[in-house]
Amino acid sequence: MKSLVALLLVAAPLFAQGPVKWEHDYQSALKRAKAEKKLIFMDLWTEWCGPCLHLQKNVFPTAEASAALAKVVPFSSLVQKKDGTPVAEGTRLSEKFKLNAFPTMVILDADGKELRRQVGAFRTGAEFAMWLNAK
Repeated sequence: MKSLVALLLVAAPLFAQGPVKWEHDYQSALKRAKAEKKLIFMDLWTEWCGPCLHLQKNVFPTAEASAALAKVVPFSSLVQKKDGTPVAEGTRLSEKFKLNAFPTMVILDADGKELRRQVGAFRTGAEFAMWLNAK
């Protein structure tokens, strides 16, 4: 019984955070980052990219990833649809940040300056959280 109580006390903050609020507009992400004094986590992805879909379905929704994403402003931008059709904002951002592979995840400051990036997917939420939380 004591271990159950301890587990609930540890897990409670994860449930209290609620769902992650993703931004889908770059200017909104910048504005929110400035207001909340947070960094931006930018995910640039395509609908045809298997590793991109793995991140969205199996990594970002995990408790570890959600806890890490709560500390930043998460921003997701689709670059290409499944049939290869470009999406305007995502294409502009992929050119601005000189992407050459998907997925590419970029940490930005509140002014949009790149701090670091990861090309390729993480296998687990814990692995992603370690990268995101690294200073």
